[in-house]
Amino acid sequence: MKPYMEEENKPASLPENAYRKLAPGESYEPLLKPGKNYPEVTAWSVSLGLIMTIIFSAAAAYLGLKVGQVFEAAIPIAILAVGLSSAFKKKGALGQNVIIQSIGACSGVIVAGAVFTLPAIYILGLDVNFVQMFLSSLLGGVLGILFLIPFRKYFVKEQHGEYPFPEATATTQVLVSGESGGKSLKTLLTAGLIGGVYDFVVSTFGAWAETLSTTVMHWGQVVADKAKMVLKINTGAAVLGLGYIIGLKYAFVICCGSLLVWLVAIPLMGAFCGGVDFLGMSFSDAIGQMSADEIFRTYARQIGIGGIATAGIIGIIRQSKVIKDAVGMAVREFGKKGAEVPAGKVERTQRDISMKSVVFGIVLALLAVFAFFALGGVVNNVWQALVGLLIVAVISFLFTTVAANAIAIVGTNPVSGMTIMTLIITALVLVACGLKGNAGMVAALLIGGVVCTALSTAGGFITDLKIGYWIGTTPARQETWKFLGVLVAAATVAGVVILLNKTYGFTGPDALVAPQANAMAAVIQPMMEGGSAPWLMYGIGAIIAILLTIFKVPALAFCLGMFIPIDLNLPLLVGGAISWYVSTRSKDKAVNAARQEKGTLIASGFIAGGALMGVVSAILKFAKVDWFLTEWNATYGEVIAIVPFLLIILYMIRASLKTDKQQ
Repeated sequence: MKPYMEEENKPASLPENAYRKLAPGESYEPLLKPGKNYPEVTAWSVSLGLIMTIIFSAAAAYLGLKVGQVFEAAIPIAILAVGLSSAFKKKGALGQNVIIQSIGACSGVIVAGAVFTLPAIYILGLDVNFVQMFLSSLLGGVLGILFLIPFRKYFVKEQHGEYPFPEATATTQVLVSGESGGKSLKTLLTAGLIGGVYDFVVSTFGAWAETLSTTVMHWGQVVADKAKMVLKINTGAAVLGLGYIIGLKYAFVICCGSLLVWLVAIPLMGAFCGGVDFLGMSFSDAIGQMSADEIFRTYARQIGIGGIATAGIIGIIRQSKVIKDAVGMAVREFGKKGAEVPAGKVERTQRDISMKSVVFGIVLALLAVFAFFALGGVVNNVWQALVGLLIVAVISFLFTTVAANAIAIVGTNPVSGMTIMTLIITALVLVACGLKGNAGMVAALLIGGVVCTALSTAGGFITDLKIGYWIGTTPARQETWKFLGVLVAAATVAGVVILLNKTYGFTGPDALVAPQANAMAAVIQPMMEGGSAPWLMYGIGAIIAILLTIFKVPALAFCLGMFIPIDLNLPLLVGGAISWYVSTRSKDKAVNAARQEKGTLIASGFIAGGALMGVVSAILKFAKVDWFLTEWNATYGEVIAIVPFLLIILYMIRASLKTDKQQ
């Protein structure tokens, strides 16, 4: 396999060791050679990246507030970048397309940080202005970038092959296949078309159900009603593809966490916790009449939040050497013996923004955060501003590695769970400092917004940097221009949230749902008015995370399963099982590797097609184009869903197996 076709100046495909652990003494050689320079930052790549940022920030903000799901913009942007570069016949487009994708991807991460927290201020009947929302998103995004840079080499180079990086894998396949053409592009386009049409038919027309549940059968409905025990699986092609890339190991661990909550915790709560008040945790008298979904959202999901927070703390302790080394590197650069290595002596593909610049940037950003809190109407006095600054600095820095880990494992950032924990800590501290009531709620949500955006940005940025590592772009260029993307995304999102509040509102019968923001409001209000947090649920999650660590089970992956709805976890297991199956059928390791690689292309196509058509579907919904077959879907949707879901699984298996080592 040729890693790079010099005569055509086009990459053929990623090297065979791109996704596996490296043998002792082995190194990874990216597509764009470290010893050569390629077009990356150009007027074309920067301007197109910023246009993508504006468009996708607006679209993602609306969708996130409408249905609570912020789509990842990286893949659709990568597809558009490849298409436009090809249409305009841009030379050396691969490096430029990475920059376009990296800048444009700021939209999704900034939106996630903003729409999960800031609309809660409106929901509580309070007010927030454009400058406050803009600065909350901007400063959080800047801190997320700066805090992540010292950990880039650890996650993308030293841990090569340790994590699946599902979203980065799919995006990289889009960029490389689109640039090189050939069989890889044909496979990717075919899978993208199938996956895109499949998911579009489901989400836009409702030809069959998006989720298949055991309640479709009579006995399943009885068990769900009586025992609160139900299983559900999302039938989408994109989620199936995500599971394939994640692999069987992590998918199994994630699903074990889900099954513990849905088959054990929820039934037990429904049967025995009605009217119980234990350790400050009050269960409703009507919990026995709640559905399994309601119990999950109201109570059981909190176990996952406690587990994620504890697994994160354990991860921080375990990675203390990495954190210490990153801090030590920064300190040494300021010493006489720690003179910075000249940029020319550092391999281009390993060149970061200088650590001195990173440290100065962090100091300036934290000073700006303090000024924002003290002078921007967030808190009442300097002491409270210092407390808010400390919360932002400590949580954002320490949990940066947790966010990066989560993205690297499942491609999903549990930022809402970590933000809830941040809000609880912030509320407790602010109340102790004398700031409570309405002013306290606004302050806590703005502080939480900074942290939420920082963690969301850090998690998303590790994906961009991994893409750059596989392809061979210059990290320092990605890092530098990411700041501009964050600036534009923050301004766009702040304006869109204000516009949507004036147009639709977040309370009332016709308002936007804003589920995460409602959850944040529900958490913060009682604490600022003398109430308490569900410590019992958090404690159970913490104990589970500790036990998992003792028994050497990946605690973060398991706890993510407890937090993420089961219908999004079970298809991961199906996809992981397909990956294992197609890569173990032959006695020839080369054949298995070729089949695994083709399956990765197909899975990437499913994710790319689903993501792109998800944007189209969202636009149609925004335009109030209603083609959804509501009655048909309610009557026949789940029964019919079984057939297309099995067909797409069969296609994935057969297409992957039609590969040998010569192909």
